[in-house]
Amino acid sequence: MRIAVVGSGYVGLVAGACFADLGHEVILVDNDQRKLAALRAGQTPIHEKFLPELLARQRGQLLTFSDDLQGAVRASEAIFIAVGTPPSESGEADLSYVESVAREISGGINGYKVVVEKSTVPVYTSEWVRKIILRNGADPESFDVASNPEFLREGTAVTDFMYPDRIVIGCDTQRCADVLRQIYKPLTEGTYYTRNDAIPQPDRTTIPAPIIVTSTKSAELIKHASNAFLAMKISFINAVASVCESVGANVSQVCHGVGTDSRIGRRFLNPGIGYGGSCFPKDVMAFRAVARENGYDFRLLDEVMSINEDQRQRFLRKVRSALWTLRGKKLGVLGLAFKGGTDDIRESPALFIAQALLQEGCKIKAYDPAAMERTQEVISSGIKYAESAYEAAAGSDALLILTEWEEFANLDLDRLKSELHYPIVIDGRNLYDPEVMASHGFTYYSVGRAATHPDGVPIGALKNGVDKA
Repeated sequence: MRIAVVGSGYVGLVAGACFADLGHEVILVDNDQRKLAALRAGQTPIHEKFLPELLARQRGQLLTFSDDLQGAVRASEAIFIAVGTPPSESGEADLSYVESVAREISGGINGYKVVVEKSTVPVYTSEWVRKIILRNGADPESFDVASNPEFLREGTAVTDFMYPDRIVIGCDTQRCADVLRQIYKPLTEGTYYTRNDAIPQPDRTTIPAPIIVTSTKSAELIKHASNAFLAMKISFINAVASVCESVGANVSQVCHGVGTDSRIGRRFLNPGIGYGGSCFPKDVMAFRAVARENGYDFRLLDEVMSINEDQRQRFLRKVRSALWTLRGKKLGVLGLAFKGGTDDIRESPALFIAQALLQEGCKIKAYDPAAMERTQEVISSGIKYAESAYEAAAGSDALLILTEWEEFANLDLDRLKSELHYPIVIDGRNLYDPEVMASHGFTYYSVGRAATHPDGVPIGALKNGVDKA
């Protein structure tokens, strides 16, 4: 089919490349000329596994780039809106970009079109998109508005698109549903998976992909409810980790015991320094705002956000506990992105902690496999950037692990110890076993587990964590 995707951010670029790889003719539309020039020149503007390969084989073939939205609408059967919906000061989603796109789409309708919300939007957005298009002169029989929420995780977005847990399409007419079924047919009938050049299949996937057809309002709520629930799960286990630290329990053992319950599951039971990124913080606030606007005070989400913010402060207190005073301390920092596998630093708890430590007078040398360039755009001074994890550790009074990159979990511990000024590791992602770290001579702090010391002395008994370490 012929598809237009409006917006070349994380969602739009991944969706456009994946739709093209499924065999559709895709026009990716953006009004940022610099982005378009970079894409046409063969550049990949975001760090995303398998995306460079898809862009390379579809660019100029089934995937083209344009700044002419109305021309793309005229040439397409389905138009996916994938523009930003940033939070306002009140937490509500800013839908001005969606509205602007809807107005312009109306001028390009020259036959039946399906306009699809791909951006994460609050319930009732589909109704407003339809009203805007109608107000700008479109025939009511010439288009339908659908909701097709994305469930992509940054770092594995291409794989998530091609091997989805489910495909949700919210439609209010059968004609509209038939178009979207046709678009996803290579996945729902499984023909894509028979190809020799298909993206490799990850573990724990269902083939062919199940499709769920709902009303547009239900689809809009599914996306917000899913992200809010996952954020709640993360905040819940972080709260449990705090209790574990207070009573001397091991949160890893607790997670194993809880996660093996099939009703709960192990995924997202990973204590750390809190969630971040472009989705969870924004979507939780937006879902709460929608609930309040419709007369329900969703206090549970207030607590989810509160726990998430407190988790960052608890980690900072852990750093102070390990080092006593912070001013003038040299710290190695591993990780700046909000999670491993991406260069996205939006709402990154790692970046929040790094900035807070800079304000305390610390000197930071940081390393991230993908996010250092983006960080330099935000923090112009104060952080030195290293070429490797070992260079970040060299001469540091302590090493902080803030992002769960795979390479950070596989460091040469003997080499790491030799690089550090003091062998202190404060791990916000629980990448290592405390006993293993102690056996290698480290004073090791993690989340929800007792701190360990190579001498076997309880950490709380030390008067000066730096000097004794």
